[in-house]
Formats: sequence, structure tokens, C-alpha cells
Amino acid sequence: MTGTSPRTSALQLIETVVDPGSWHRWDEPVDITTDDPAYRADLERARERTGLDESVITGEGRIEGRRVAVVACEFRFLAGSIGVASGERLARAIERATAERLPLLAAPASGGTRMQEGTVAFLQMVKVAAAITDHKAAGLPYLVHLRHPTTGGVLASWGSLGHATAAEPGALIGFMGPRVHEALYGEEFPAGVQVAENLMAHGLVDAVLPPERLSEVAARVLRVLCGDAAAAAGRPADERDAPASTGRGESPTGPGPGGPSAEESIRRSRRPERPGVRDLLRAAAEDVSPLSGTGAGEHDPGLLLALARVGGTPCVVLGHDRAARHGDAAADGPGGGQPLGPAGLRTARRGMRIAAELGLPLLTVVDTAGAALNREAEEGGLAGEIARCLADMVTLPAPTLCLLLGQGAGGAALALLPADRVLAARHAWLSPLPPEGASAILYRTTERAYEIADRQGVRSADLLAHGIVDRIVEEGAEGAEGVEGTERYEGFLARLGDTLGAELAALRAQDQGERLAARRARHRRIGLPG
Repeated sequence: MTGTSPRTSALQLIETVVDPGSWHRWDEPVDITTDDPAYRADLERARERTGLDESVITGEGRIEGRRVAVVACEFRFLAGSIGVASGERLARAIERATAERLPLLAAPASGGTRMQEGTVAFLQMVKVAAAITDHKAAGLPYLVHLRHPTTGGVLASWGSLGHATAAEPGALIGFMGPRVHEALYGEEFPAGVQVAENLMAHGLVDAVLPPERLSEVAARVLRVLCGDAAAAAGRPADERDAPASTGRGESPTGPGPGGPSAEESIRRSRRPERPGVRDLLRAAAEDVSPLSGTGAGEHDPGLLLALARVGGTPCVVLGHDRAARHGDAAADGPGGGQPLGPAGLRTARRGMRIAAELGLPLLTVVDTAGAALNREAEEGGLAGEIARCLADMVTLPAPTLCLLLGQGAGGAALALLPADRVLAARHAWLSPLPPEGASAILYRTTERAYEIADRQGVRSADLLAHGIVDRIVEEGAEGAEGVEGTERYEGFLARLGDTLGAELAALRAQDQGERLAARRARHRRIGLPG
């Protein structure tokens, strides 16, 4: 555990993270101005012990050749506490990073506000948070690595505002430090709560990383967040895979309103071995960095949020995660596994915010048997979160692409649908409810599910004809009967990755105003004649 191993100093951490010889300090000297003799003595001892003039170090270096601004706390300097001088140093460094358009990496290790300076020190957190907000509003990435320990006002300001946040293994991370809690309440804080690994499990941090891995992971994340494009892995997309025009019902692939029956597609979409979003990312993406939950204390295994380059194009990925369904899905009924709850939808909205702030394309992958139907979901505001996802998706300034990959049942599917472009795998489908549910409403039995699905027009071919889907990606022989194993889908996933990469790149190149107007128009006209 970090708390019992030698502490990494701020300078040691920086030297571990940045390219050799690239570090350059930005800090101006700070004088001791206090009239309090005891505090002056504390500052002098801290300077002698650390060789630093304050608790914060700022500057720039390179991570795999990329210029990056870095701010870090030195815990050995008065527990990394933030006073007026260190708060001003932080704010100026963040403002400089914004002016020079540099991504920012913060590495706090702090007990919070410097108590010797009182309320004016406490208020430093406001200007630091404001500076970070301006940095993010400028479309610049902000990464955080929480070190042992990070508590108080530092965690409650610049420690909790990252686009992506990691923490040291075993690090103590919490708003109120355990010593303060025990002094105020006369009892020890519950063990195992304010620990990096527990916070990751609860969607508060995205990864638990030792310092020696920070450079590698930061470089990978920045390749996506900074919008670095690269050639897609594998074969280039051929002419057939080029993005189609946005005319209603157009598709460069597959037959028109014919194709497989609703029953065949629904059954195939529910096969346990059918690939999901994780399989797609393994086959067709690079620089994949999963993020954990909402970043605000909720995690729903029903939704995967990740940063990635898909087909060479950097993007934010949101997808219903069917991994938990493997082994319990049935071809004769709705797939099992983790239904999507309010926390999953709030996680999705976190991904939408990252895409909007950094101007990255958003790829949503729909593959869900439906939303959670239980007391917790209702009390957690499921319907309201679906509504807010719809509102966010329709108005999101970033380019958006939706892939219907498998099942598309109800509001959980609809919440991720309203994109600039919508693609569908041949055996994907979309319906207001699982077909069994629609049959139960209309006939008080589930036995007419496939008949109802046919009438509702849930198939990919029907969705194409109604202008809901722009193109269909054929699954080919991989989905045929008699071909065994998950390998049957490898060719399909490779084609799909090429197609998605081309679509994302084309959307990214479009004029934003025209793209947003076209998005609103396409959803405005669905279901209308002509």
C-alpha cells in the first residue's frame, strides 16, 4: 500500500513521467511574508527539508514528444497544503497552459487548505477551479493523478475536475481526512472507504496506476483527447465503405426493404457469442482507455465508456455492455445480464460532456435488452435520465455517430440513438419494447412477439426504409448457421471498424452548423410522409 511505502516526491514523479531532459520549471521565487513567527519557522523548516520554496511545483515537459503542462504538490512541504502563494502559483500555471494551448496534468498530494493562513487560503480553491474551468472551456485536456494522500479542499476543487482521473495504488483519497473525522466525531472512519481501489469501483476514479505507468497511460489518453488522427489499422476502407450521403433511406450496402425476417434477426442478436462493444474495440480500435462510471460516485456495469481511436479516428465511445450477458442470453427471450439504470445514463452523459468540451466525435453503440425495471431505477430517476440523454444527444456540438450493433429495446436504446449518422448491423433491430413486452401489451401473451416485431418494423431494413438508419453493414458468412465460435465475426468486426472510422472522419470534417442543422432536420421528419 502506498501509505506504507516510500513516498515519491513531486520532482521524482515529474522525472518519471516526462521525457528525459524535457522538464522546464515555470515557478517564480516566493518570499516568506508572514508576521507569525511560528508559521515562519514552519515554512523555513519545510524549505530546508524539501529544497523547495512552496508546496506546489509547476512547469512543462514532453510526454512522448508532446508538450504538456504539469502541476504537482510536494507533500513533504507542510503536507502539500495550499495557501495564497501556492494557490496563486497554481492559477498562473493553469492560465499559462491555457494561453499556450497545452494539455494539463495535475498530480496533487495534499491535506487541503493551509490552516496557518485560514480563510484566505481556503478561498484559493475558487480561483484554481475557475482557471481549470477556463482551460477545459478552451477545448484542452485536463488529466489528474491523485497521489497519497489527497484530501480536503484540494480534492474538492482541482483534484476532481479531470476529463480522466487516475490514482496511486492504495492512496488515501477523501474529503475529510481520517484524523479530522476521529477528532470531530470520536470514532475512526470506516476502513477501506477512502482508498483508491474502492473509489474506482464506485466510479470516482478511472484507473489505479503506479507512477511508473503514468507516462504510458497519459500518452495514450492524450493521443485521443488531443484529437490525434492516424491511419486505420488493417485494410483501408474501400469505395463501398465510404460514407453515404445523408439522403433519407440511402445505403451503400445491402438490399432494400427485403432481407432476413424480424424473428431471424432478433434470435441472432441474442446469441451469447454475438460480439458486443468490447469485442468491437478489441478488433477495430487502438489507444483504448476505459473510464469508470460517472466520475461522481456511480458506476453501472451496463454501460461502457472509453476513449479510443476507432478506424484511426479519435473519439469518445459509449456502448451498452453485453459482456455480462454471455452465457445467460436466450434466443427465445430477451437477453439477460445487466440492464441499463440511471447511473449508466449519467455515465453516458459524462461521455457526451467530454466529447463536447474537447470537440471529439462521439460513437454510441446500441446493444441492449432494455432499461432496468425496478424500484432503484425509478427512485434514481431513470425516465428523467433518458430524457436528458435525448436532449444532450440532439444538441451536442460534437460530431455523433450511432451504431445499432444488436438488440435495441426501449428507452435504453433510444437514449443513445439521436446522432448525425446511424449505422446498423444487418441483424440489429430497434423497438419501443422487447417484442415480448409489446406482445404482452397487445395480446396479454408473449407468444406473438415475432409477429408484433414484423408489424412494428424493427428490422434494420425497415429502419433504413423509414430514414432512421443511414446504412446497413452486412454481417456476411460470419453470421451464417453452421459456423461455430466467436471467430465467425472477425471479418465482420474488421469491416465494421473500417466503416466506422471513415464515417467518423467524414463527420469530423463537416461544417458544425450544417451538421447540427441536418441532425435536427433528420429527427424532425421521421415518420412524416415523403
